[in-house]
Amino acid sequence: MRKEDEILEKEIKLFAEEFIKKLDNKEAYIISHFDTDGITSASIMVATLKKLDKKFSLRIVKSLDEKFINNLPKDKMIVFLDLASGSLNHIKNAKLKDVFIIDHHEITQEIPENVKIINTQLLNKQKISASGLTYLFSKQINPETKELSKLAILGMIGDCLEKEIDSLNNGILEESGIQRKRGLLIYPSTRPVNRVLEYSSHPYIPEVTGNMKGVLELLRETGLTPEKGKYKSLIELDEGEMKSLTTAILLRNPKIKTKELVGDIFLIKMFNKIEDARDLSAVINACSRSGKPELAIQYCLEISSSKKDVELTHIKYKQNIVTGLNFAYETEKIEGKGFVIINAQENIKDTMIGTIASIISNSSIYEEGTIIITMAYYDDKIKVSARTVGKKGRNLRELLERIVNQTDGEVGGHEHAAGCLIHKTKEKEFLDLLKKNLEIEVIKIRDN
Repeated sequence: MRKEDEILEKEIKLFAEEFIKKLDNKEAYIISHFDTDGITSASIMVATLKKLDKKFSLRIVKSLDEKFINNLPKDKMIVFLDLASGSLNHIKNAKLKDVFIIDHHEITQEIPENVKIINTQLLNKQKISASGLTYLFSKQINPETKELSKLAILGMIGDCLEKEIDSLNNGILEESGIQRKRGLLIYPSTRPVNRVLEYSSHPYIPEVTGNMKGVLELLRETGLTPEKGKYKSLIELDEGEMKSLTTAILLRNPKIKTKELVGDIFLIKMFNKIEDARDLSAVINACSRSGKPELAIQYCLEISSSKKDVELTHIKYKQNIVTGLNFAYETEKIEGKGFVIINAQENIKDTMIGTIASIISNSSIYEEGTIIITMAYYDDKIKVSARTVGKKGRNLRELLERIVNQTDGEVGGHEHAAGCLIHKTKEKEFLDLLKKNLEIEVIKIRDN
């Protein structure tokens, strides 16, 4: 084991010991983020506490704000998963007694005395998901918990960390029993290729995604034909067929690099059936972002009665994503040197705007380093999501924090994938400051 892994294991052990000690006298109140990483983290924690026969309650949230934190019960043990690293000042002011945080987001505030935290940003900045950390925590409490490791991998894939597998993540991967296979990174790789291409958003394929006529034209070009009325799945394609399909996709989106289109496919057993881990991650995300996080938890815990509702929710969500993408590509944008702002207002749901930003940033339509900002209305607020193409360039969290400090709001995320929540009344002020800061940064880069 590497030295940094040993340090993390030691920190998690101390964290777990303190957690169990406090849990003897108090009920746990779990608060987790609503994306795939947050849902899988919550599922691991729920399964762990159930095995311990401990009382707990669970809340899945989109974000944290001062009012929410102030209203948390003072008599319970508060457990944050996949969030709260950016809300430490609010936690301190709320005077909560026992707070435990498992997270992997950046920390810019001082850690209060009443907070116990596991976050690799405090150690060596290892790239591991919150679900991966929650699994390692669970394993400290109960070493016989390897069946939960696949949820950690799903969370990791949900946070696009599959390319960052190091010895720590690889150890979790080995325990999960997940199979790895090289192939086209369009999911689900286990479904007929025509259906996969129709709903492809990673990558978005112009004139193919959401267009069955375009799908059939592409398949004809590659020489792929249905056998007994059914097309092969992606993992059933031979090497020649895969090369032909890859070439056809690259011709329609020439900015995509082959290495971005071909890579490791992760196959996992769920409900006794082999599935594409990327698709499972998307299914979980779809349920939560459709306002059904409880359904996503049930699915992670493999409760069979959830399957039908999950499948229907996922189909509807995919249709909404394709509609949202088409709007994002066709609508008028605010564009400048090195940035694109898409203000969707009420035309794209706030729960989907981050996904739209991620898809566009991974679509290779824009040059590496371009900042993609998407905005959508959320009640009396605006959800803002920011991504950098190629994950290279300026620190988006710092950029948004600088602006939000002048407009009020909540900021969270990472260096190249961040977001914030602002009030609708601040829309024009935020946009003016955003453009100003983006343009100033470009001038600075040029001057250097």
